[in-house]
Amino acid sequence: MTVPAPSVLDVVDVAALHRLLAAHRAEMVTDLVSYVERETPSDDPVLLAKGLAYLEAWLTDRLGAPAARTHHEATAHGDVAVLDYDGAGARLTLLAHYDTVWSAGTLDAWPVRVDGDVVSGPGVFDMKAGLVQAVWAIRTLRAAGVPHPPLRLVLTGDEEIGSPFSRPIIEAACADAAAVLVFEASAGGGAVKTARKGVGLFDVHVRGVESHAGLDPAAGVSAIDEIARAVRTLHAATDLAEGTTVNVGVLRGGTRPNVVAGSAAASIDVRVPSLSAQDRIDALLAGLHAHDPRAAITVTGGWNRPAMERSAPIAAMYALARSAAARLGVDLPEMAVGGASDGNFAAALGLPVLDGLGAVGGGAHARHEHVSVDGMVERAAVAAGVMAAFAA
Repeated sequence: MTVPAPSVLDVVDVAALHRLLAAHRAEMVTDLVSYVERETPSDDPVLLAKGLAYLEAWLTDRLGAPAARTHHEATAHGDVAVLDYDGAGARLTLLAHYDTVWSAGTLDAWPVRVDGDVVSGPGVFDMKAGLVQAVWAIRTLRAAGVPHPPLRLVLTGDEEIGSPFSRPIIEAACADAAAVLVFEASAGGGAVKTARKGVGLFDVHVRGVESHAGLDPAAGVSAIDEIARAVRTLHAATDLAEGTTVNVGVLRGGTRPNVVAGSAAASIDVRVPSLSAQDRIDALLAGLHAHDPRAAITVTGGWNRPAMERSAPIAAMYALARSAAARLGVDLPEMAVGGASDGNFAAALGLPVLDGLGAVGGGAHARHEHVSVDGMVERAAVAAGVMAAFAA
């Protein structure tokens, strides 16, 4: 199925959906506060399990029991729940992670606060408000008697650490979808995200030859010297005009000042805007070699997420969302961002993806994390319009 043309929204009263959502503004805030008060740090399986159980009970209360449910049990990470809801037309997949970067106990010093239009608290922007918006969008369509397509909601608990467990589940859940809606927080100015960089995480290891730095320096091969040369090569691969960055963020090596270092390592974060840039970095890493033939360089790691390029299907999803927002008098911007999300996996499958459909606010991963309640109502209406377009 192709992405519906924006004109399909002529038969969907997005403004009426917005008015209905606005009438339930207080309930949306209550739902959000209750959710944020459940701490779900990525590194705490016990709290993650409690958080997911809470969410599933809340979802059943708000949307009724799903038509189908699949639970994927993780060992070291948060579990994944895939919930299917019936509808008319081609299925949409909705992505939302429930883990946050905030450690257990953060709420003790930083409780959830509601101050007029602003709700603040750990995880409120990234991305708990997004899920609340998605649920209320669905609930409102039903209350208004507006058909929505079959919906598959994927709840993951390891997005903030790169989705090592959930990636294949996400890809399978998206594979046959007509489109994928990602309820991650919006970018600056409330922009949806139509391009995201790919992320590579690599380690460069150097094996040198130890020797006494004073008595027999020529017998040694300094792994630190070799890693320093490699760092210069790696940093030189950064191309800001292209949008590629290579950052050596951690260096380790040597044992004592009077020993020629026998080993060293560097940890690298790579961001690329395209597959061609990814290929260039792959070639660079494969070509790293030691200056001294007695030393050896090896590279481990890989690409955590593929780049999400602004494809024609993604552009079509943006046009549809922008049309829905325009019916509320809102000019919805778009943006390419350096961060990655689970939407990258769906985009790599060639699917129409709309990312950044979540909260309007700011402060992701920071102590000033906050969302706008008016923004929640607005974005829930836009999401409802987009969903309805696939069933119109």
